[in-house]
Amino acid sequence: MTILYFILLLTLIICIHELGHFMAAKAFGVYVFEYSFGMGPVLFRKKGRETQFSIRAVPIGGYVAMAGETEGDEAYPDVVVPPGRRIQDKNVWQRLIIMLSGVAMNFVLAWVIFAMVLLSDGYYVQSPKPIVAAVQENSPAADAGFEAGDEILSITSADGASVRPEDYLDMQIFIAEYGDQELTYTVQRDDEVYELTVQPEYDAEAETYRIGIQGPEADVLTVNLLNCWGYSVLEMRMILRLLFRSLKLLIFGGGFSQLSGPVGIYSATETYASLGFATYMFLVGELSLNVALFNLLPLPVLDGGQAVILIGEAIARRPLSKKVRYALTAGCWILLLGIMVIATWNDIVRLFA
Repeated sequence: MTILYFILLLTLIICIHELGHFMAAKAFGVYVFEYSFGMGPVLFRKKGRETQFSIRAVPIGGYVAMAGETEGDEAYPDVVVPPGRRIQDKNVWQRLIIMLSGVAMNFVLAWVIFAMVLLSDGYYVQSPKPIVAAVQENSPAADAGFEAGDEILSITSADGASVRPEDYLDMQIFIAEYGDQELTYTVQRDDEVYELTVQPEYDAEAETYRIGIQGPEADVLTVNLLNCWGYSVLEMRMILRLLFRSLKLLIFGGGFSQLSGPVGIYSATETYASLGFATYMFLVGELSLNVALFNLLPLPVLDGGQAVILIGEAIARRPLSKKVRYALTAGCWILLLGIMVIATWNDIVRLFA
């Protein structure tokens, strides 16, 4: 049964992403050769008025083949494309919208899913404000002089990074990233402002750093059909903050041990599906956000990279040379393949850990 949930998850996320490209291309009159879910041999094919819709054997990936793209033109050399209907014939802003519509659809999918899940739950848990409710005895915070009622205004690490936390989640994200350093907390106590220096302790069981403070009780807010959409945006914002942190760690040389690939997603699908349909759909929403953020990276093989190249060509008023484009594309595929190998290895190690 898990394999069906896994395929359904990939199908929904990929088809929605490609549907964004397809709808935008059609809206601007670009000729679309094929809308495909999956890669490899064709299992099912249906010809529309001008576009071929197909399902292929490997349910990972998908594409929209448009006139003017190398892949589309090479796959359909016998199709006569009407004048003005290639993607190069469109304005820069139209081409940008076509490139980024897939990402936009993934954001919309996550927004709708989170809204429906929250509506089914009937409540939304809001992270509390950065105020100290209690201090654990014999903890780094107690030694540093924290007191109940302290409002945390900012946190600064030894290497100069800082954050002005809006809630406890901001603090947790910051301490997870910089907890191996001495941290300086600027707190307001009554009418006075103090700077408290503390060295966090590593909690091996939770795999994170702690200083020994407890926040106020989280606010549990009632969700209805009118406000679920706003709370869904807050949920997306929270998840994106965590994703940006993970991406930052990855870019600057850390976080490789946290990478996960198809094997990890399959394992997560099994776990989430066992907890109920709403929990499973929440996973779909999270992965849709992952796909959106990943595709915004400025790599030539991704939507974000294509957008960057298009803007660069518009500014330079000349196209990027084919030699440079091919070199960048090949380099990016090697990079992505390396990341996939690491992610798959991590997944396998976790299975036998």
